[in-house]
Amino acid sequence: MMTVREAYIKCKEILADSKIEDEAFEALCLFEKVTGFDRLGIISHGNEQITEEKLSELLSLVKRRCEHEPLQYILESWSFCGFDFCVGKGVLIPRDDTEVVVNLCLDYLKNSESKKVIDLCAGSGAISVALEKLAVAEVTALELSDDAFKFLIKNIKLNNTKVKAVKGDIFKSYCDFEDDTFDLIVSNPPYIKSDDIQTLQAEVQQEPRLALDGGKSGYDFYEAIIKNWSSKLRHGGALAFELGENQSDYVANLMNSNGFDNIRTSLDLGGVQRAIIGTMIKK
Repeated sequence: MMTVREAYIKCKEILADSKIEDEAFEALCLFEKVTGFDRLGIISHGNEQITEEKLSELLSLVKRRCEHEPLQYILESWSFCGFDFCVGKGVLIPRDDTEVVVNLCLDYLKNSESKKVIDLCAGSGAISVALEKLAVAEVTALELSDDAFKFLIKNIKLNNTKVKAVKGDIFKSYCDFEDDTFDLIVSNPPYIKSDDIQTLQAEVQQEPRLALDGGKSGYDFYEAIIKNWSSKLRHGGALAFELGENQSDYVANLMNSNGFDNIRTSLDLGGVQRAIIGTMIKK
């Protein structure tokens, strides 16, 4: 038999041996999922015995993590902008970097009388839910993938929002929306170059390729959205994107040449220009 403290230490050691970074944090997350004990719980219940059943379940999750299954998929939940989201195989994991684009959108919406928003490539609904909750916006979320769409529906309900989920393809679905409809179009599109996907971290490669692959140049979705969706904005409406590394100049020029002005970018914590926003001044 093993105590709660010994079981936690064992999990941490196994993760460290498998070169999992931040093994203490990850062991704690897995431990809390199985036992309900957080850091304080482990300290106060440290000398109690952990049941064989719980230990077996815990070690099974640790094994999955050592095989580079994303921690978030194992936990089946992740937090974004202070809200909880169900995640799992088939949907992109919400990341802190994406909060940079949400902040640009919030900044824009606070001065906007009307707040009609569409989130393209909505995935788990992280951006959609955050904007509805934090800006009291009227949000439509467009997503193509069957798997991701299930998570989108689940997260809309989980967070008690009125986000309208629409199944659709950004390369075609613009035909289903009238011009001059939205105050803000936002997207965290696939932006990795097709050839670069095989070089990504093992964990990232387990996320859906559909949510990562931005085509040969990495710009397929930016180009299509700017070309086909800009007319859906009212005059003075805004378009905002999350960006990949070194993509800001290209996307800014593309927006500028398609009628956008007041183009601003925002840095993530790593100093990467991670988000961009511009307003529609001419059609």
